[in-house]
Amino acid sequence: MQDAALLSVTDLSVQFKTPRGLVNAVNAVSFELQAGRTLCIVGESGSGKSVTAMSLMRLLPQATTRLTEGSVLLEGRDLTQLRERDLEAVRGRDIAIIFQDPMSALNPVLTIGRQVTEPLRLHLGMSRAAAYERAVELMGLVGMPSPEQTLARYPHQLSGGQRQRIAIAMALTCNPKVVIADEPTTALDVTTQAQILQLLRDLRTRLGMAVILITHDLGVVAEFADDVLVMYCGRVVERGPVAEIFNAPRHPYTQGLLASIPPFSDEGSERLSAIVGSVPSPFEMPPGCAFAPRCPLAGEDCTQVQPPLRACGPSHVAACLRIPQWEAAHD
Repeated sequence: MQDAALLSVTDLSVQFKTPRGLVNAVNAVSFELQAGRTLCIVGESGSGKSVTAMSLMRLLPQATTRLTEGSVLLEGRDLTQLRERDLEAVRGRDIAIIFQDPMSALNPVLTIGRQVTEPLRLHLGMSRAAAYERAVELMGLVGMPSPEQTLARYPHQLSGGQRQRIAIAMALTCNPKVVIADEPTTALDVTTQAQILQLLRDLRTRLGMAVILITHDLGVVAEFADDVLVMYCGRVVERGPVAEIFNAPRHPYTQGLLASIPPFSDEGSERLSAIVGSVPSPFEMPPGCAFAPRCPLAGEDCTQVQPPLRACGPSHVAACLRIPQWEAAHD
């Protein structure tokens, strides 16, 4: 029996205000996450992965964003209903984020030490000396050599991999229960990517935190995830345990993503498979299933009906009209 959810997201829907009108960026996204587990959110660029992550912490600009419905329960507390002052106490302390580009996330005119100690003093009320000691400890935790020297430096004096480690350290300052990692290895070389992922894995095990990892790299998903959520055009099209997603994908989009992974060897290699077409513009969404124009299995009904998520296993769901009724077969 699975433990109670630490984070429970239900029907999260987000719109953007644009000169051309409202755009549905995220539509009825739901998932649960338990302590010590990792959920990977995957999909092509523009599928709504990062918008979903930013919405959980309400980091999107209020002037151009509308959270139209849904709830985000962190240990039973709905983050969508909190006042900004109350939410500031939750961000960084209970739920934290590692941004995709650490150079943009770090302040170029402040030392690393100033940036790492600030949340400790703000959220935990530590003295300057105690916060500095904790910062030194964090530098060692994320594998930074010469912690004291690192804390005295500025972001531009560090390499990309080192800046990413600093970003991870900042996310961990207050021992949050949930950490969101938004494509944390995109701009790094392969060796550094492996080091960062191993670091996240070790910290998850050591600290017992839950992780939401946003990525387009299915190799990372296979290695790191416990559960997978596949998004397309702002909707969840498939969700389930990583083994089931990889061994028995049910949605044609998921099948297309997996078929595009390069083989491990050249023996019998063929031309890489590709998903035809491209992601539609949010201003010109097709009726029915958004994936229908690119789907090899699409029929006329797919262009008329938005498919609901259907069970295709005990904890595996997919949104496709071509999926057999698993529930009926197992009554």
